[in-house]
Amino acid sequence: MSKYKIAILAGDGIGPEITEEAIKVLKVIEQRNNLELELMHTPFGASAYFSHGHPYPDESKAVCDQADAILKGPIGLSHEASKEIPIDLQPERGALLPMRARYNTYANIRPVSLPKGLAHFSPLKPEVIGEGIDMIMIRELVGGLYFGSKETGVNDEGLRYVKEALEYDENQIAQILHEGFKIAMRRKKVLHNIHKSNVLKSSVLWNEIMDEVKQEYPEVEVIHMLVDAAATHLCLNPTQFDVMVMENMFGDILSDQGGGILGSLGLMPSACLGPEKAYYEPSHGSAPDIAGKGIANPYSMIGSVAMMLEYSFDMFQEAENVWAAMQGVFNDGYSTADLSKPGAGVNMISTVEFGDKVVEKLSAMPTI
Repeated sequence: MSKYKIAILAGDGIGPEITEEAIKVLKVIEQRNNLELELMHTPFGASAYFSHGHPYPDESKAVCDQADAILKGPIGLSHEASKEIPIDLQPERGALLPMRARYNTYANIRPVSLPKGLAHFSPLKPEVIGEGIDMIMIRELVGGLYFGSKETGVNDEGLRYVKEALEYDENQIAQILHEGFKIAMRRKKVLHNIHKSNVLKSSVLWNEIMDEVKQEYPEVEVIHMLVDAAATHLCLNPTQFDVMVMENMFGDILSDQGGGILGSLGLMPSACLGPEKAYYEPSHGSAPDIAGKGIANPYSMIGSVAMMLEYSFDMFQEAENVWAAMQGVFNDGYSTADLSKPGAGVNMISTVEFGDKVVEKLSAMPTI
């Protein structure tokens, strides 16, 4: 019997609600696959700041250190509520970035997947979506502007200023490019390299390293595209993309645009991979405005479980089963109020009911 420890960081806002549905799915997976899953709950985010005085307390670090994988809910508060927390201890700065640095989770993997049967969720025209959208966006996650040196102050002219450095070294660039090539090799062997080398020296170095790393993957076709052009093509012709790789800020922006193509970030889970540990999380925020209403769809949280099965536990078939179960609930005509509006021709169900239906479908699937 395989045994895994999973740190559960429910987070803020709708985080606890959708985490509960993911846990229901984990329990079914445990039963179906002769597994022993130890779920270790620990505080993280704004809620941890108010309960423990820090958004990433030492006890949570210890739990995450022990875990084989981390399942993390969305974090953060409304703009006004965030003012109650010191700037450097707000969840993104005080918890999320430190966790990324602690485990060097340099590779953010975000699937942008919309089968033809779910095309009604997308704002794009059916003729643009065609037979469906299926791409992987790979974002470098521990370098660039977000982790570079920062300086604020008042200059000699009495004007407030800020300096933030975009910093990468060749090893950081090479490791994320290798990840892109490896995933491309498992798919269509086409890799879109997203950059801004006509302006940024960082992209010039990025492309130099790309040319070097590509020599190890002669079967993969590399297509170079400027980031602004990529933003346009994602709307006009998204089906041309299969695997995209890019630096931190480009990936932050374009992957959210990917959520827009799907119709909601609620349809986009993600994996954040490091050399020894990974964490899995929805790409969307904590949505404090709908917290507690039972209308948040747990798709992205349960999808993050599917990605955990694939990337941390090598349970590829069961990961596919989880995806199929979730999409099957949509195909049966069910949705939640955060994804679909009244009159959309679907049966509105609650967060809990959606999770229950996923569990029902997964439980009925054959095991290997």
